[in-house]
Parts: sequence; structure tokens; C-alpha cells
Amino acid sequence: MKRNLLFGGIVVAALVFGLAATTLQKGRYFDIVKNLEIFSNLYKEVNSNYVDEVDPNQIMKVGIDAMLATLDPFTNYFSESQIESWRFKNEEGEASSGLKIKKIGDDLVITKIIEDSPAFESGMRVGDRIKKVNGESTDERSPEDVMDIISGIPGSEMNLDIQRPGQDEIMNMTIIRGGMDGKNVPYSGMLEKGVGYISLTTFTRDAGRNVANALRDLKTESSDLKGVILDLRGNGGGLLREAINVCNVFIPAEETVVTTRSKVVEADKSYKTRNEPVDQHIKLVVLIDEKSASASEIVSGVMQDLDRGVVIGQLSYGKGLVQNTFDIGYNAKVKLTTSKYYIPSGRCIQSVEYKNGERVHIPDDQRARFQTRAGRTVLDGGGVKPDIPLDKEDNPLIVKKLSKQNAIFNFVTEFCIGKDSIAPLEEYRFQDFAAFEKYLKDSHFEFETETDEVIIQLKEVAGKESYSDEVTRQVDQLKSIVEKEKASQINTHQKEIILEIEKEILSRYYFETGLVKYQLKNDPELAVAINLLNNEKEYQSILKVN
Repeated sequence: MKRNLLFGGIVVAALVFGLAATTLQKGRYFDIVKNLEIFSNLYKEVNSNYVDEVDPNQIMKVGIDAMLATLDPFTNYFSESQIESWRFKNEEGEASSGLKIKKIGDDLVITKIIEDSPAFESGMRVGDRIKKVNGESTDERSPEDVMDIISGIPGSEMNLDIQRPGQDEIMNMTIIRGGMDGKNVPYSGMLEKGVGYISLTTFTRDAGRNVANALRDLKTESSDLKGVILDLRGNGGGLLREAINVCNVFIPAEETVVTTRSKVVEADKSYKTRNEPVDQHIKLVVLIDEKSASASEIVSGVMQDLDRGVVIGQLSYGKGLVQNTFDIGYNAKVKLTTSKYYIPSGRCIQSVEYKNGERVHIPDDQRARFQTRAGRTVLDGGGVKPDIPLDKEDNPLIVKKLSKQNAIFNFVTEFCIGKDSIAPLEEYRFQDFAAFEKYLKDSHFEFETETDEVIIQLKEVAGKESYSDEVTRQVDQLKSIVEKEKASQINTHQKEIILEIEKEILSRYYFETGLVKYQLKNDPELAVAINLLNNEKEYQSILKVN
């Protein structure tokens, strides 16, 4: 009965649209009515006649998700069963506990603790395994499910049952959820005489104020400060107002930073800076990479459009969309992309093409051309292109495999058992590579590659096509050569592997601040930025029209 009523409602809706279509006679309204009727008939036939019983809610959600997936990765549907999680995050004010978790094997493992966060204050550590949350087992839970439970109303309590590596007993810990976003400026300081550095990792609350204070501190520390590097690499964005505030640190009040445009003209908005800058003349370099997105792209793009600073690094992610959420009945909602961001030159940084939820690179000759305030050419349609593009140093395949299979993470977890402290950040060096090699052997680490898959396929095809034993022997010989080459990769790339091990160890004891300081020691992109700030003529030439 309920099912027939549902179908009836859909058909009635289609008839209502049909009357509108009759009035308008043609155009997109007729297409809407036609396709709604086709869809309702299809939905009815599947539910009535498909050989197995189907869940109407589930099949509808799959259909809606597939439809929205053709638009952009940021337009999403929230069903009634998902709405409580959405409401916590968007209406009640989600509280952060300062931890991140990941499924490793059969366990949900804490992979990151933010310094001074509720998780930090409770005594939790990276590597701890979460067994229960508020008395409920996590055995059948995904990391996303557990994070939804952990996040909640600020000030509320949460109980976690934790098993620590090297210990058998279960520890019960209570966390008071707080508004802890972490240190969005984990480190700032002088790199060398006259050159300052500010790392901004996310555009959470007070990002603009923290960047402003960092710049003021640099100016106080160095009376001859001639340039500053703002590092936005890996920064996935955050609050629009904080992007405006960060821009305001370097540009004067009443400058238009970003405008939004949509189908509904009345909804278009323009956002300007409001305050006096900390310093609108100091030389500025902005570092970005392919993970710099949204608010990061607004800041780097604005600095480029206003010729306020030089952008160095790799093409940014390309997210320039604004989402709003709408009620669609029965306690369900849809988050729709309703407008796009445009920065001062008039360009949009949004990538215009996606595949599997990831942006597709658009060649420069297919991107529209705009001009900065000084008349330099900049492009739209796919992120911010740096003034000085640099190739990204890619990790060797063996390092990627070790990280993907959590081999380095798991080794460091074992390595840190019983070690309450390590050498000072500036002095620490990992010197027990033999222990890591033994761990890989004991844990039966498998270094599988695409070459292995091709060899297996080659041998299977050769057998099906009845080639001689000589062909099979040659394939086996090739497999042996590949295995020897793979076995040598651990030693060949020992330096790169040790670097990753050190980063993981230092992040456990010195957190994000220590990790940023450590990575600055061997940073080729930073060296390019420093050299540019030390070369006045080259710096000015980049910001002028040739």
C-alpha cells in the first residue's frame, strides 16, 4: 500500500510538472516532465517485478548519488539516516577532539594527535587502538562511522576504550569534546638573515589573526626583515572569512578579494578586506602544491592577481565552488553547488572537468586568459598556476608501497614502545635501519608492482595460446630478474625510507610543529623561494609585464 502511494505521489508530481510544460509548451520543462515520468515508471517496475526483493530507500539513494556524481564531487545527498551526523557538523557546531583514525588490519588506529587538543590532554597516543566508543564496540565500524561518533557538541563527554601497543589491558579514557582546531600556524620563524617563514596548514578559526601575529613577531625579531614566505602546501582550505583575513595581512582595506556568482543574480556577493594590513609592501612568496585547495587558492590567486607576491610550486587543486544545503522533504537534504568563486582578475580557479571525483588537467591553450592588475597574463579553469612552476620530487615506488601498506607507521609504533622521549628535534637521527629490515621480514611485507601483474598475465596468455616451454622459461627468468631488482630497492632507497621513518617518529614526540621544522631542513622549493627573496631584481621582474 505504502509503495503504491509513493508511486502515486511521483506520478502526481509529474502531472503537475506536465501542466506547467503544457503552458510553456516546449523547452527544458518538457524534458523534465518526460524524464520524471520515465524515471517513476522505471522505479515502479523495478520494485514490482525485479526477481529479488529490493530496498526502495537504498536503490533510490544509489540512483541519486549516481546522478549527482555527474555534476561535481562537492554536490551531495544526505538521506534521513545520515541527517543526524550532518546536523552535528553543520548546525550544532561540531567539536574536534584532536585526533585522526585509520583502519589498519582489523583495528581502528589513532594516526594523528594534535598537540594541546582534548585527545592530547587525555593521554592518548598515536598507535593506540580504539576498541569501544561510549561502550559500543568498533569491530564493525568504519573510521568515518567512529569519527562521526567522536565528533559532537562542544563540552560533551566521550568515553573511549583504548588498547596501547605493548600492553594487554584495556584503558578507559574520558575526553571532553572541545572546539580544538589545532595550531593552524604550527611554525613561524627566521630561515636566514632577512627572510622569514610562516606555515599555515588550514583555514580554521583565527587563521588570519595567527598569520598577522606571526608576521608581527618576525618584524620584531628581525629589524631588517626583507621578505616572508607563506607556506600553503598541503593546505586543503577552510573558512572563506579566514581566507579574506589572511589576504588582509598583506593588502589594504577595501580591496575586493573574491566575488561569488550564481544563477540567481540576487545571491551574488562580493567580499572585501576590512582592516589595515600588517605590511602591504614587504616582499612575499607563496608556496603551493597540488593539494592546496579552496581558501589556499583564493589567497595565492589574490596575491598573484594583485601582483602582491610571487607564487612558487605546483598547479593547485582547482576548487572554486560554493555549496548551500536545501531541505528536500522527509528529513533529507541536498548540498548543492550554487555558485563559483571569482578572484580580482575575473578568473575562476575551479577545475571544469572531473574524472572519478578528481580534477582532469586542462591544457593551458584551452584555458581562458585574464590579466593581473599590472597586466600579466593568468589563466582560469583549473587551479592557480605558479609564477615559478617547480617539478614535484616524487617518492620512489618502494617508499609509496611501504606507506600505503602502513609498514613505516606500524614499525614506528613498535619502535616507540617504552620510549617516553627521544633526542632533541635538531639532533635526532634514526640509526637502526637493520631493525626496520627485520620488521619487514617478520611482517612478511610484499612489494607488489604492476610489473608483477603483467608477468602473471603474460604467463597465463602464453599458456592459453600454447606457446613452447621456452617462452614459459623466459617469462620465469624475467620474473626472477624483477624479484632481484625489487629486493634491492630497500637498500637502494635507504635514504628516502629513513627520511619517512624520521618524519613519523618526530611527529609522535614533537607533533606538527616539530614535523614542519624538520622538513624545512631539506626543502628544495624553500631554497628557490629564499634565493628569489634575496634577488631584488629577479623578484620585481616577475611581477612586471615583460
